Amino acid sequence: MRLFIITRGISFLIIALSILGCKAQLTENQNEARYVKQIDSLITKSYERDLFNGNVLVVKKDNIIYQKSFGYTDGTQQIKLNDKSIFNIGSIAKEFNGVAIMMLNERGLLNLDDTISNFNFGLPNWSEKVTVRHLLNYAGGIPQIDPLNPGSDEEAWNILKNNDSLLFKPGTDFIYDNSNVFLQRRIIEKVTGQSFEEFVIENILRPLKMTNSVFDPKENYDNRTSCYDFDNIKCPEMNFISGWLWLDMNDLSKWIEAMNSNVLISQKSFDTLLRNPYVKDKTSSIGEYFEEKKLQRHNGTSYKFESIFLNDFKNNITIILLSNHRNRVWDLGHTIHDIMLGKPYIVPEKSIYQAIRKESLKDVSKGVASYYLLKKNQPDEYAFEDPDELNKLGYELYRAGKRKELIDIFKLATTEFPNNANSFDSLGEAYYINEQYDLALASYNTAISLGGTNGNAEKMVNKIKMKNIK
Repeated sequence: MRLFIITRGISFLIIALSILGCKAQLTENQNEARYVKQIDSLITKSYERDLFNGNVLVVKKDNIIYQKSFGYTDGTQQIKLNDKSIFNIGSIAKEFNGVAIMMLNERGLLNLDDTISNFNFGLPNWSEKVTVRHLLNYAGGIPQIDPLNPGSDEEAWNILKNNDSLLFKPGTDFIYDNSNVFLQRRIIEKVTGQSFEEFVIENILRPLKMTNSVFDPKENYDNRTSCYDFDNIKCPEMNFISGWLWLDMNDLSKWIEAMNSNVLISQKSFDTLLRNPYVKDKTSSIGEYFEEKKLQRHNGTSYKFESIFLNDFKNNITIILLSNHRNRVWDLGHTIHDIMLGKPYIVPEKSIYQAIRKESLKDVSKGVASYYLLKKNQPDEYAFEDPDELNKLGYELYRAGKRKELIDIFKLATTEFPNNANSFDSLGEAYYINEQYDLALASYNTAISLGGTNGNAEKMVNKIKMKNIK
């Protein structure tokens, strides 16, 4: 009898646990359905408001929660994007040389503390002080190649070989420059006897079945996208050293999953890449890492190409956005993350910068008038609360050579945002460019009184005072 009671009790317990499990699964499925609806509404509205053109992929616990394409492959707007569309992912592509270095380190073919001189590149004496580890973390102080924008590997070599001095003592500072990436790729070639591309294809792309990824694709390559601006004009593309991998959202997801599951490198090696040991709160070879949130974030830009992924280790969530029409991937990526965590979120408003930019480029006074008209008639539709909107417009005017008009836009910005230090810093720069030094000094001092601009306003005040212009 007692055995019967125990058995019956166990049966009831199993049934109860089964019911609870079903309820938990039902709740999770309901949550996922709500997330999908919210994400789709967010991205659809962003696309309709001309704030996003690209591909989105959201994965949770190895299951695709959301995947969709919005917009076109190029400015002609004839071919729609799909899940096979490949993008220039900018700095995210630098992860492949970082991981390749760690693979060679694990195989005993190089040491992270090897100096660059070990590889006999014929570089100046500074190569005896800079290590592979420095290169991985942009902490070597090696000569920069970015400002000179070399058009080939040969030109990049010439820049490095003809510069005898370091920018700082290795390990004491940080400069994010592609000279570090260039040398990483050349080290891989030196150690393996293969081209960088051959090594990655053989050791990474094929094992991970990343079948739609390609290095430096020509314009007529299948599934290739082109970047374009707000006027649907094709933007220039970087002709800047070799070894840039283009891929689609599915292949990028495979790559992230391989990192998370230690398929290519150990967890120890992954952690080495994830954290910059030299400078706090600076990017590493594989993006930024936020310890408290257990969150990896990496974004990449190249002209109007812009991409981002968020890799949430704590909640097992991956979010990918790829765009060829640079706009809001950063904001949208974080908003999707908030949705997946059940947090409140805001759908981005239309861009006031985009709404008045054409008119402002022709006649800045008409652009300012349109700003106030839209604010009066459609105050809830546009991003009037974001000072960066006017800041972006001001610097577009500057690039267009409209120096005097620049002042008008930044005066509007300081009127609209009287407590924003950055707006006064920008107005100070506009006055300085137009040689109105008294007004520039006043604007910079206001910026300082409002909290400063990370030292820029203070630096400009000293620069003006050294001119003895008051």
